[in-house]
Amino acid sequence: MDERQKEILKEIVECYIKEAKPIGSNYLCERFNCSSATIRNEMAVLEKLGLIEKNHISSGRVPSEAGYRYYVENLMKPKELTGEDMLKLQTIFSNQNLVVSDAILECLEIISDITNYTSISLGKESESNVLKKIQIIPLDDEHIVALVCTDKGIVKNKQFTISKLVNIDEIVKTSEIINKMLIGTPISNLSERLEYEIKPIIQEQVKQYETIYDIFYDAFNDFVSSKESFHVVGKAKMLEQPEYNDSQEIKKLVAKLEDEEAIKKIEKNESDKDISIYIGKESEFDDNVTVIKTNYSLGGEKGTIAIVGPKRMEYDRVVGLLNILNKWLEEKGE
Repeated sequence: MDERQKEILKEIVECYIKEAKPIGSNYLCERFNCSSATIRNEMAVLEKLGLIEKNHISSGRVPSEAGYRYYVENLMKPKELTGEDMLKLQTIFSNQNLVVSDAILECLEIISDITNYTSISLGKESESNVLKKIQIIPLDDEHIVALVCTDKGIVKNKQFTISKLVNIDEIVKTSEIINKMLIGTPISNLSERLEYEIKPIIQEQVKQYETIYDIFYDAFNDFVSSKESFHVVGKAKMLEQPEYNDSQEIKKLVAKLEDEEAIKKIEKNESDKDISIYIGKESEFDDNVTVIKTNYSLGGEKGTIAIVGPKRMEYDRVVGLLNILNKWLEEKGE
């Protein structure tokens, strides 16, 4: 392609992203100050190359998947965030009290609001996590929350309903014994040490020890079994896009956004790039979407952050956002 053809392709992609309407030759004639014959010839070249295609309801052209791919690899430049958008993210980045998982989840909320796309995180705790503390928080006479905290800043909680026969003070006492004896224990070894080291001690010191033992066993086991987790934020944002005005398309997309196995396909797409872009069929998630993702490793948590939108996505803005997020993750990991 020559430079004018590249500029025309860039204009078609960016105008279609903005307007969601096929781009006609009349608009391009005005934009490039060329004759209609010249524009039609240039568009014919782009169509022959498979970079644009005819829309069945209009005489205009829209980008093809190959056109989007050429655009993101050769023509697009990441967009700088506005001051307002940066301020929203900075409120999360500057909050030192947030653990990693909570900070990422709040970032997803903001990214979804900024872009009007769906944000997804898939996280996996590192095997190197060790117990820092277990804390019991009484809610009322019959309910408690057990918080399990690791040295890597990962926090999990589980709520329990307890019998009136069980004294909450004895549950707290057991947590103190565990903290005294098991701090520094790898998370994967906690259940075994609880069984062989803690249970004999509380058997002598605590009434209803079996019920209380089960609470802590379940809390630790729940932590270990939930090593992999995912969050989907802004499902409804995607449904606001004009691509989803068909009820069948809506049902299909909603089902996929609620399907854990479908979402995990996003994580399986491996790449050595900081930010990876999967357009349409490349995503293995849905043929009609684009997935832009980045992987991270921070503290005791590894994971993936992905933005899911229509193929008519603001690629430059999303990549700019993920660049900022990557920079923060790198700085936080130093």
